[in-house]
Amino acid sequence: MTFYILAVTLPIFVTDTLHGEQQQIGLVMTIFIISTVILRPLTGKWMDEWNRKKIVLFSLALFMICTMLYPLVHEYTFLLALRFLHGIGFGMATTAAGAIAIELVPDRRKGEGIGYFSLFMSLAMVVGPFLGLTIMQTHNNSLLFGVCIVFALLAFLIGVTIRIPQAISRVNVQSVSGWRKFIEPRALPISLAGTVLAFSYGAITTFLSVYAKSIGLDTYASYFFMVFALMIVISRPFTGKWFDRSGPHLLVYPGILLFTLGMILLSMASSPVLFLVSGGMLGLGFGAMLPSFQTIAIQAAPAHRRGLATGTYFLLFDSGYGIGSYVLGAVASKTNYHTMYFIAGLVVACSAILYYGLYHRKTASSIKQSPITISKNIS
Repeated sequence: MTFYILAVTLPIFVTDTLHGEQQQIGLVMTIFIISTVILRPLTGKWMDEWNRKKIVLFSLALFMICTMLYPLVHEYTFLLALRFLHGIGFGMATTAAGAIAIELVPDRRKGEGIGYFSLFMSLAMVVGPFLGLTIMQTHNNSLLFGVCIVFALLAFLIGVTIRIPQAISRVNVQSVSGWRKFIEPRALPISLAGTVLAFSYGAITTFLSVYAKSIGLDTYASYFFMVFALMIVISRPFTGKWFDRSGPHLLVYPGILLFTLGMILLSMASSPVLFLVSGGMLGLGFGAMLPSFQTIAIQAAPAHRRGLATGTYFLLFDSGYGIGSYVLGAVASKTNYHTMYFIAGLVVACSAILYYGLYHRKTASSIKQSPITISKNIS
């Protein structure tokens, strides 16, 4: 909730209160993602080797303290420093929470279980942006940051009560050397496809509120996020089961198509109907792809390295998110938001190529070889 409230309101805060420029909006999100990216692989490693409870409580406490400092922001440089520290807490907390959720779900229901975990993240996507933009339109920044503080405090208190499973046996963990201590190589291929998705997704959370204001639809910006996330919430219980029963291809390719078309439609939006329809298409596409990519990354790794696999996936996802926020912000400053969203749509279409080349083709090859293996085992 705290993340999504700030993601859609800080761009307005930067331009209206701090009198910043468009490119500075992207930097506020990018600096947050940089620190998040740095902590992702470290947290994944720590979750597999250290006391998990302490990691969770420390990260949630840091996140809460940083949230409490936003009312004191009056300068752009102080905001950047705060965003960097806030990203550390966010990166640690979300990686830790994801790793814990994975351990609690049985292997045969991983797709469904991660889908439900993501569902609650999606609920924050429904309420967070709507609440944040509504407060900004009708009240002041003090109330906005006060609400964020309340949610950050609740996150910490709930974190204290979480049932955290013991780390899986550490056999062979210490024998791993070099960069593999922090990165799970088997999660990298699908994570690269997630990077491309995140690159374009950054244009939605970072610039949507400013874009809506520029085309005279600012009163509908909060409803856009509600439609976007509502489609994720509605589809999530079904997509997880489809993944476990039929595999990811049935979800990923239609998801890429919907997300691409949604971005292109958003770039041409001039009426509330087109604006909100594009939000629905984007929500369906994003809701199909994100948990599918994450589940594939986790299933690719051995059990004792699933914390690292989670960290690896979000490391690349967040990297794409941060780079996209900055690069697309530069595109918007040189051209306009219409062009920026059109380009973002073309970029996410490229994830289909990556998905096929890095994952689909390899799984198809292994399936073709499996009958031979089965016949040998029978004989």
